[in-house]
Amino acid sequence: MHGQLTQDVAGLPAGRAALAGYCTPKGRLLATMVLWHAQAGSEPPKLYAMVKADIAQALVKRLSMYVLRAKAKLRLTATPVTGLLPRGEAQGPLPASEAATGLDTPLPPAAELAALPADPQPWAVVSGAAGFFIAAPTAPNHGPRWWWIATEPGDAAAGLPPEEPGQAGADGASAGTLAEAWRAQDIAAGLPWISAATQDMFIPQTLNLDLIGGVNFTKGCYPGQEIVARSHYRGTVKRRMAGGRVATALAQAAQLAGRDTYDAQRPDSPCGRVIDAAANAGATVLLMEVQLASLDDTAYRLEAADGPAIALQALPYEIAPAEQG
Repeated sequence: MHGQLTQDVAGLPAGRAALAGYCTPKGRLLATMVLWHAQAGSEPPKLYAMVKADIAQALVKRLSMYVLRAKAKLRLTATPVTGLLPRGEAQGPLPASEAATGLDTPLPPAAELAALPADPQPWAVVSGAAGFFIAAPTAPNHGPRWWWIATEPGDAAAGLPPEEPGQAGADGASAGTLAEAWRAQDIAAGLPWISAATQDMFIPQTLNLDLIGGVNFTKGCYPGQEIVARSHYRGTVKRRMAGGRVATALAQAAQLAGRDTYDAQRPDSPCGRVIDAAANAGATVLLMEVQLASLDDTAYRLEAADGPAIALQALPYEIAPAEQG
């Protein structure tokens, strides 16, 4: 995997997760993922990757072609992924995107939840009997949130019952509403996910992977590395990912990934594409491709030059280079 991804897999320390991309030879992303190692001492050693469900099977098949003589095996797991937020911020544990297992998802043991750090560093990994807890990146002024990856069937602690079985969304929210709310927090944090609708569209820099630790420029070769490195060292990144907001909650928000955006002042052709979107709190928030040269003088519209207006929303990090003075 080290020779296939944009991340330094061999140098990934225990207790830390990392963002990574998998590219075509032309440098366009086929997947973004979160990587982490199993607990130290596990035999055989295991590397986990969390990806969008709609690309997982094809991704494993493609990567398996490059195993060759390596003593390694890639497989899909039956491991559910659940998003956890403090009840003060939401109506309960939030199912993480399309990997949600539904409203009857049990909670982890109360003792393991109580042991999680109150103010974790993003990408910290906490291992417990119930599985892995990974601190997801958050927007400013948001509390901690965690991905909980339950223990795999067949592992030593598999089937461990929670001390206090509960229901995600037990306070009345639907699974779809909770999944949208979790995705909205990913968007607010500036965290891009490649899905089937956006494969082979963007280079890593367009999705800001180089700004949030998802690309290692010293690790050596991987598919598309020459193109990614050339854009980095020559300073030729012209397109980036920005945040946006539509003032109404669009019913089709979850299907907007890959759709075009337009400039109302230059209506003849699209100016970018939607990377991800979610309807939440009466509005639609999204991540979208923008051209840096015209970032501040574009009247963004969704799907047509006279479509819904998109207001720019700041991400937790800068996407435009600082002016030299």
